[in-house]
Amino acid sequence: MKTRDMTYVALFAAAMGALGLIPPIPLSFTPVPITLQTLGVLLAGGLLGARLGFISMATFLLIVAAGMPLLSGGRGGMSVFVGPSAGYLFGYPLTAMIVGYLITRIDQLSLKKVLFVNLTAGVFLLYLFGIPVQSFIMDLPLVETIKISLVYIPGDLIKATLASYLVYKLRKAPAIARQLQQAS
Repeated sequence: MKTRDMTYVALFAAAMGALGLIPPIPLSFTPVPITLQTLGVLLAGGLLGARLGFISMATFLLIVAAGMPLLSGGRGGMSVFVGPSAGYLFGYPLTAMIVGYLITRIDQLSLKKVLFVNLTAGVFLLYLFGIPVQSFIMDLPLVETIKISLVYIPGDLIKATLASYLVYKLRKAPAIARQLQQAS
């Protein structure tokens, strides 16, 4: 791996940690809070591509597993990987990889296409990993957990839209586009 690639991986792992410093919005009916870290996952995949996006999110999770309290609300350590939000965490690297893969395959980059990928692949994949694990750990029926998770949709739409706009603008900027092309 090149020095530039390692720098990008470290930068996005650090960005995820910085997003974790923003206090979560706790909900009274579920232990999984609303956080901004979904934004970091979508940005990592959209800007770094599949390989580096995956590595950056995996690096972030390894740092969290080592005990750094970088998850929203100051959480860290191995216990977060057996809690109600564990499925969402496990989904971070895979979501970044799939989003990165799909965005790099777009022929004519447009905001609509990037938003479509972030909503269908990004947010959907996080829910696909997160909801079943949350259901299992909380010992709730899957349908009930899906109903509870509907509250996250408006916020995730906003985060996906913001991530899409940033990815689109940054990938269109000539200097950044060259750097991203070299990293892919």
